[in-house]
Amino acid sequence: MAPPPAATVRLVARDYDGLMGLSLVVGPAHAGKVALLLARFLDAIEHDPWLIVPARADVERVEHDLLSRAGVLLAGRIGTFDDLFEEIAAGSVSPLRDAPAPVRDLVVRRAIASAPLARLATSAATSGFADALLSALGELNSALVDPARLDGDLALLHAAYAGELARFGLRDKDGLKADAIERLRSDLDAWRPDRPVFAYGFEDLTAAEWALLEALAARAHVHVSIPYEPGRAAFASLAVTVTDLAGLAGGRIEELPPRDASTISPTLRHLERGLFEDAPGPAPQLDGSLRFLEGAGTRGTLELLGETVSGLIRGGTAPERIGVACDSVERWRSALGATFAALGVPVAIEERPRLGQTPFGAALLSLLRVAWLGGERGELFAFLRSPFAGLQRRSVDFVEGRLRGRAVRTAARVEEEGDKLRGAPVPQLVALRAQESALVGARALARSMATAGFGLEAPPTGDEARLDLAAYQATTEVLDSLASLEAAGVVLDPAEIVAALERCTVRAVGAGEPGRVAVVDLPRARTRTFDAVFILGLEEGSLPRRGRDSPFLDDARRTALGSRLARPDGVSRERYLFYAACTRAAQRLTLVREAATDEGQPREASPFWHEVTRLFPVDDVRRWTQSRPLSALTWSLEAAPTDRERLRALASLSVDDAAGAAALATANGWTRKLERARTAFERETRLRNPAVLEVLGAKTTFGVTELEMFSDCSQRWFVERQIDPKSMDAEPDAMLRGQVAHQALHKFYAGLQKELGGVERVTEATFEQAFAFLERCLDGALESGVRFDATDLQRAELRHSLLRDLEGFLHDEAASELTFVPRKLEVSFGSERSAPELQRGLDLGDGLRLSGKIDRVDQDPFGAQGIVQDYKSGKTAHSAAEIDREVKLQIPLYMLVLRDLVGIEPLGGVYRALSGKRLKRGMLRAESKDELPGYATNDYLDEEPFWAQIETARTRAHDSAVRIRAGDVHHDPRDGDCPAWCDAWPICRVEHA
Repeated sequence: MAPPPAATVRLVARDYDGLMGLSLVVGPAHAGKVALLLARFLDAIEHDPWLIVPARADVERVEHDLLSRAGVLLAGRIGTFDDLFEEIAAGSVSPLRDAPAPVRDLVVRRAIASAPLARLATSAATSGFADALLSALGELNSALVDPARLDGDLALLHAAYAGELARFGLRDKDGLKADAIERLRSDLDAWRPDRPVFAYGFEDLTAAEWALLEALAARAHVHVSIPYEPGRAAFASLAVTVTDLAGLAGGRIEELPPRDASTISPTLRHLERGLFEDAPGPAPQLDGSLRFLEGAGTRGTLELLGETVSGLIRGGTAPERIGVACDSVERWRSALGATFAALGVPVAIEERPRLGQTPFGAALLSLLRVAWLGGERGELFAFLRSPFAGLQRRSVDFVEGRLRGRAVRTAARVEEEGDKLRGAPVPQLVALRAQESALVGARALARSMATAGFGLEAPPTGDEARLDLAAYQATTEVLDSLASLEAAGVVLDPAEIVAALERCTVRAVGAGEPGRVAVVDLPRARTRTFDAVFILGLEEGSLPRRGRDSPFLDDARRTALGSRLARPDGVSRERYLFYAACTRAAQRLTLVREAATDEGQPREASPFWHEVTRLFPVDDVRRWTQSRPLSALTWSLEAAPTDRERLRALASLSVDDAAGAAALATANGWTRKLERARTAFERETRLRNPAVLEVLGAKTTFGVTELEMFSDCSQRWFVERQIDPKSMDAEPDAMLRGQVAHQALHKFYAGLQKELGGVERVTEATFEQAFAFLERCLDGALESGVRFDATDLQRAELRHSLLRDLEGFLHDEAASELTFVPRKLEVSFGSERSAPELQRGLDLGDGLRLSGKIDRVDQDPFGAQGIVQDYKSGKTAHSAAEIDREVKLQIPLYMLVLRDLVGIEPLGGVYRALSGKRLKRGMLRAESKDELPGYATNDYLDEEPFWAQIETARTRAHDSAVRIRAGDVHHDPRDGDCPAWCDAWPICRVEHA
């Protein structure tokens, strides 16, 4: 990516008549700027100097550095700009109390609710509006912008926020900064002239920070270090800041040269000097200090990264000397943490997670939402299943299973029914609601959860426990902050407490500790140094990142308001951050990118990737690039980092070298594991358990749908009919739709003659009356057929869709030319509940019999002839050819039942689809075409093929029954392929591609 011409700052002196005491140190990366600053800090230690560092995470690290140089520190202070503001403001006389972050969040939400917004009224209701507004207000106040210069909704919101702060007697951190600057300008005791200030690690300054440095420089010596080289494209985003500092420094500017070539590898030195330059000069041969990793898919890329990091650690590199820099820690947190944990790589993700991202915080917030905000079943059981509830797992499983089986979801119903099942209410909910205020209740709940989770028998020693205790501490701090408002008479709404807790962050566990690989974002990486650095996320769209403008402060408004609000070009800032990350490696730098998605689609490399690779010969780059394709599901055996991965690699090796794999398995004691892996999809599927075979062998009566399923796939029959897994969650699925539709039609035809005054079938003349009756039948079926707590929306959707389908079905009935009338409904056979003459079922031969239920038989009003009708709740109805080809047994066997058991001569049988085009397909006798008009021509069969197909169905049913009795189960899906709709595949043993 060719950068634009870099802005050049000439470092010249500017005369301030000796009033300003600022000195400036500039230079490229690793020129020794910070080391020089720290040395001067130690030289001035007797004057109690102040050292400004970029972030609080840097404080302890710099302290260790200084102690390693001096041995002991008896004076001096190290902190961030905010810490310095607080120290100076502490001496000012202000009647206002400082508002911590949770209080500021609450104040801004109340300000939004009170402001009469116009254009932003709709956006104000969204979840991220308050966070974006608070950030924008912070920028405005840090820029010391006069509120009178604001307009529109932003002015209203700023005024409302300031008004809420004043009403509560508070000042936010930006008000504190203004007080500190005012004190520094007006109070001679605000700063000792002999107390110097040192600062490094920033790229730009807010107006408040600039005013602070300017005021300090008028009182004492201020020493500032900033990375910069005139004319370098990598530093273009720092040009404005350096210009201002150079002007303030006058002639006190020190330019440090680049690092001596003997202290760094030629490759890394060439990268530092040539990155983003138009003429980088001749490249040295790559020596291994710069490498490239290309993975396929997120998991493949991270496993390749993890393998390389693990190899460095095994090779002797201390984990804390390895850093992973990425475009966004939040984006990579879960996947990277899980991958590194599986590979045994100790890691510290140095970004504070939200409270809800910790197990303790998630459980706490879940229960608070249930108690106060109408949280549903999932949130209650997220708490009950946590170790902080103090309940036995089997008790929780029992209650949740019952509630899920009845689809009980809403908060009130979950509590009501759950309390009945447990025999007692949830004790934490009772205690929470019994407190005198929501805030006191939340504090008591957090304390009881910590007690339950970490009793004397479970001391908090691991990382997870440390994270939960940090979450408890963060919770306590938030509640303490809100308690100061409540003590002042402010009534807190429970929703405000939950919102404050949701937005609080938790101290990251392991950050800065020895023995852990550090994962940081690019801004944090710029002040760190590692032996080995990996830069992750070098794909198009990730780096450089797409700019995100504030909805309140776009570039035009920033420019108009001035006061240091204008920001450098986003790409130039990303260019500097990438340059800084690349120069953090003392020995080895590795660039990592995802070369293909999880679906195999290629991904373009980041322009920054190309900026690095263009500096070196193509063949060198290719030689030092390690790739892992999407097809590489395992490591090579010698490179596998864990026992689990070595076993996977061994199983893969056995495909091509069975003997070699067997020898390795024997040598390592893995023989049994390898054999199980090799034969995972080759196990005998025929049932062999004597108890099962005894039960099946004694069976003589078989359901027609059971035999049809067995003919489709005996493995699916075994899963669905013998194992019979149940869904935990009751849902209005296709089976329920079919049950309700069948029940409604049965009620309808059973009462139709009475409803129409003796008329047995629907005609155009009786349609309206019949449809009204059908609607009542459907409502009755819904009332009795939906036996779980469906929501109003689910019930309305189910009723509407079924009524639409049944209305179309009734129109078809009214328009039909068929003179037969529905005389027999739900004809059961082969069971004790059947009519006496039908209880024996249909004879299949060899003492085997068939059972089932015919939905409807339409009969000739003046004779003993009939037609079988079978309802299908979906869109499919099978033709005569499909019935034979796809082994559909219902219609052929139902016609045998009609003839042999009921005593009605069958003229045909059809499937009636209730949805879609409402197809009517099946088998009909050609000689009865005049009596049965309106069907597809190909469904009319001559006598011989008609009865031959029926007898074939009987034979197929008999053969399937014999196989069932013998436990003869195979992998035998019809046509040899498993259909995409089959949901039995997770537990059947068919190998899937």
